[in-house]
Amino acid sequence: FKQKTAYEIMPSLVGSEMCIRDSYSINVVHGSYMAIDHMPVAGVFLFFVLVAGLNVLLGIVNRRLHLSSAELLQVYVMLIVTCSVTTMGLGSQILSLIGAPHYYPTPENKWDTLIIPHMKPWLIPQDKEAVRGFYEGMGRNASIPWGVWIKPLLFWAPFLISLYLLMIFIPAIMAKQWVEKERLIFPLTQLPLEMVKKKDPKSLLPDFFKNRLMWLGFFIPLIISSLNALSFYVPGFPKINMVNNISIFRQTRKLRFRLSFPVLGLLYLVNLEISFSLWFFSLIYQTLSGIFNITGIASTENLGIYGTRDVIFNHVGIGALVVFVIYGLWLARNHLRGVFLKAIGKGDLDDSGEILSYKIAFWGSIVTFLICLIWLILSGIPPFPAIFFLTLALIIFLGVVRVVIEGGVPTLVASGIAFPHTYSSLGTAILGQRGLVAFYFTYIWAGDIRTFVMSAAANSMKIIKEGIKKNRRLIFFSMLVAILISLITSIVIDLKLAYTYGAINLNRWYFIGNAMGPLRTVADKIIHPTSPNKIGWISKTAGGAFMFLLMFMRERFIWWPLHPIGFAIGSVFL
Repeated sequence: FKQKTAYEIMPSLVGSEMCIRDSYSINVVHGSYMAIDHMPVAGVFLFFVLVAGLNVLLGIVNRRLHLSSAELLQVYVMLIVTCSVTTMGLGSQILSLIGAPHYYPTPENKWDTLIIPHMKPWLIPQDKEAVRGFYEGMGRNASIPWGVWIKPLLFWAPFLISLYLLMIFIPAIMAKQWVEKERLIFPLTQLPLEMVKKKDPKSLLPDFFKNRLMWLGFFIPLIISSLNALSFYVPGFPKINMVNNISIFRQTRKLRFRLSFPVLGLLYLVNLEISFSLWFFSLIYQTLSGIFNITGIASTENLGIYGTRDVIFNHVGIGALVVFVIYGLWLARNHLRGVFLKAIGKGDLDDSGEILSYKIAFWGSIVTFLICLIWLILSGIPPFPAIFFLTLALIIFLGVVRVVIEGGVPTLVASGIAFPHTYSSLGTAILGQRGLVAFYFTYIWAGDIRTFVMSAAANSMKIIKEGIKKNRRLIFFSMLVAILISLITSIVIDLKLAYTYGAINLNRWYFIGNAMGPLRTVADKIIHPTSPNKIGWISKTAGGAFMFLLMFMRERFIWWPLHPIGFAIGSVFL
């Protein structure tokens, strides 16, 4: 019973409950986003309640029901993986983007003749009345037309399952390199690991919760955040302002100051070199952006609604991130060579402590990559652009993951996303109208990448290596269970809420802005086709060259003060 509680029953129930509450919070209450970012608050909070509350009560009732540290960490892994799929991760986004093409066309935008004829019909629901009911609501007693949505979702299933498997296989391959050879600190994993440590194995409560300074630090943000929450729901209640701005460069830019308790706490765990570089390069980007504003240096290229607002820095950041990833893989070449040899049965690299054998992880990566690629081609994307896009998307994912596990930044996106840099780099002619329209659907999983499975999986690898010594191979299957639970629960609850209240009355970003923004981008590129952007290529090359210089200097000279991470993400959220 204890084993089933730890590995199946408890994480499954908690994960489902979390998906429901998160969706209800952001869609009906219009409250906090609980399942976003690379260290989701819902996962941490529920883990806090489990470790300091429920698990203690279980131990009091029957000592055999008390979960061990390894079992608790197993639950945490499932929680953060669950958070990476619900709402922003995928759950709300897929319903919004596959439904939008039949709801948002108007005589003015002409999307019904410009976009829909080029869409493969199996990608979207075909019943326009059912889609209208989804966006406008049909009341509490409405009958949900499940079949209208299940059909396209079943066509999406092979791609999504393959994508998520690929996002687990890659960190599984890199875990030994990151944890044991490079010894990256994984700041976002330190809190859950500390929360389960015990000096006395017989104690029901971990030492973390016996520390008075911890509780002092806990109550400061708790009180301030609670007061600010009351001011949101009770007009007139005083609010403690945590953000302020200073106008600079003739009021063309704002220098923002924000007191964020999570960032403050997590960056305490990061070395001074990384912290300084994050600040330094952000300031440099701010300064250059202000100079560009007052001198009129700008690009008119449309890269859509995601990433750094300044197009030039968007290109520079992507070039830097690509080199950042490639250089990191080059440094890991001996490990990757060992993985390859192990996969073909000629190597002796030890994989006994990993969640998957290197043979399964390596060949699984190849197979799932090919499945994703073939699916993209079947959706309408030409082969070469599909290869270019999928490779670039995975590089961006891997780059963000590397920044997260080394820099500990919990709220992070890349400076740009893969689709705009595909049409910017290759031009729209090679994509064709059908290809451009097919790329619209990539925003479901490669658009708003503030949270995604690869990041959760990478942090999980560190937790597994540090805190779970037995049954590691079972964890892979528990991660898959978490993904499936989250995906199914999120879709079911969002359909229920949408048909009850109307999706346009739920979260405006998920069901309006996030859906219409990509449609506008695709329509713009169909109406105004573009050639490969030479300035974009030059900016990417410049960003990549400077990143190479930073990484070379950091590797060769101990005294070098600037960390490449700062340059890779310094332009984000300017």
